[in-house]
Parts: sequence; C-alpha cells; structure tokens
Amino acid sequence: RLRAVCHDLPKMASIGFLAGLLRRLLLLLLGGSCRLSLGSVAGPVPLVIWHGMGDSCCNPESMGYIKKIVEEKIPGIYVLSLKIGDNLVEDVENSFLMNVNDQVKLVCSVLAKDPKLQGGYHAMGFSQGGQFLRAVVQRCPSPPMLNLISVGGQHQGVYGFPRCPGESSRLCDWIRRMLDLGAYTPAVQEKLVQAQYWHDPLNEEEYRKKSLFLADINQEQCINQTYKKNLMSLRKFVMVKFLNDTMVDPPASEWFGYYRSGQAKETIPLKETSLYTEDRLGLKEMDQAGKLVYLAAEGDHLHFSKEWFFKNILPFLQ
Repeated sequence: RLRAVCHDLPKMASIGFLAGLLRRLLLLLLGGSCRLSLGSVAGPVPLVIWHGMGDSCCNPESMGYIKKIVEEKIPGIYVLSLKIGDNLVEDVENSFLMNVNDQVKLVCSVLAKDPKLQGGYHAMGFSQGGQFLRAVVQRCPSPPMLNLISVGGQHQGVYGFPRCPGESSRLCDWIRRMLDLGAYTPAVQEKLVQAQYWHDPLNEEEYRKKSLFLADINQEQCINQTYKKNLMSLRKFVMVKFLNDTMVDPPASEWFGYYRSGQAKETIPLKETSLYTEDRLGLKEMDQAGKLVYLAAEGDHLHFSKEWFFKNILPFLQ
C-alpha cells in the first residue's frame, strides 16, 4: 500500500517522504535504545542494601551512613536500603521475628516493582542480610542482580551467638533459650529468624530435614537447578570475613566454610565442603571462572573503616 501511495507522488516528493519516514523510524529506534541504556549503562548501577540482625534500614550510624558515603562517592547513584515493615520499629523486630522466606518474598516484590532497578542492580547485605540477598538472587532473577557483596554474612549458618549487637542483649538471651529448647521445632522455625539459619553440625540430618530456609538455599534437601543457574548469573560474589569476629560462630561461615560434620571444633574451608565438591550451587564453577572474591577485614563483626570500605568494596559498586 505504501508503494501505491508513493507511485502517485512526484519522484522527488516520494524520495523526500521515504527519507523523512526512515529518519523518524531511526530516531524512534535510537531514542528507545537510549532510554533503555540510561539506567543500565550511562548512569551508575543502582545499589540495594539489606541490614543485619537488630538493625534497621535507616540507622544514621549504620545503613544510613553506608548509604550516605556511597552516594557521596558515586554521584547520581540510586541506593535502596530495604525496610522490612511499615516503620523502623517493625524493621528491627522483623530482623528477629519474621519468617525469612516471607521476607525474601516481600523483597522480591519490592524490587520487581521498582522502575529504577529494572536494568539491573548491585546488592550488599550486612551480616544475615548477606544470606538473605543470596536467597533473592537464587529465587528472583528479575530484575537481575549483578554483583552480590556479603559483608559478614553467614552462608553456612551459625551454631551459636557469642555476642549480640547493640542494645539487643535481652532479646538475644531469649533467642538462645529458644534455640536450646529446639531450633528445629516447627514453632521456633516458623517464627525465629536466627533458627532458620541455625546449622547444627552434630545433627546434620535433622538440620537438612527441618531447616525452613538455609537448608533450602544451600541445596541440602534437593537440587534446584534454577537456584544454581541464577546464582551463577552473578558477575561477582564478594564475601567479607572479619578476622576477629566475636559474634558469628563459626566465622568461617562468612567465607562459606563451616564445622566439619559431626563435631563443633574443627572448621573446613568452602573447597573441602560437599557443597563445593559436588558443586550443588555452582560455587566451584564460579570459583574457577574468577567470580568468587574473598575479602578479609581486621576487626570484629561489621567493624571496618571508611578507608577500608572505599578501597575494598567501592570498586564492586562502580
């Protein structure tokens, strides 16, 4: 039909009409591609932050401070510090008392609806936020997570709480009592966050059968190929271990190591675990491809200087 219309026009007008039409089509196509690239290429990659136990999204001395210094160093970056709940009090409470699977589901929904993240984002989790964000990348590949930075995350779980953060000592005492009474009982598993990444090396079978969260994301119950594929899609998986950690038991968990099964004294590194040798999560393949990054920080749990952060973490955000 276009050819028939052009046939009725003078030759020069036909050429001009077609040229103008082509220009408009090219501008439309190029304009569309430019709009797509602005969020993912031209500007800084957005950052999503998930805080740890007893903390909140916006504490000016923790996550608020991290957000501030990242924004100062990377002008124009969009930083989303996750709040689990309707207010800061709920955010803190939910770090102890909300089912982790429900938290991950909520976060996946928030990320999927955020237009600023659709081109991809980096993620940085502090303490338990590290393993929670790993669950996000394994379960929710859209929008795509590019780099995952785990700052003191316990990826093989914990078998004790030697010390508690901030003003949470009474609550932690209660948590210890609940864990002693039965970490893998349905009532405790359903409600207590820390029970959901409690990993008893003296009773691996019960852990594998009854852990609602950690055993699932670590492929202890069955092999979910989607989890493996999604984790392997990361560009970099950065794990920070604190060399003088008095809060995490064992600190080896921060580099995906853990107690050798059947006892609670000797720890083994990731490469000696069955998770790695059987490559159930793709960590061995990622390691061989240079995607796993192990960083060490001198200090106690989550204790690091601004200079250390800029030198070691910032390059993975730029």
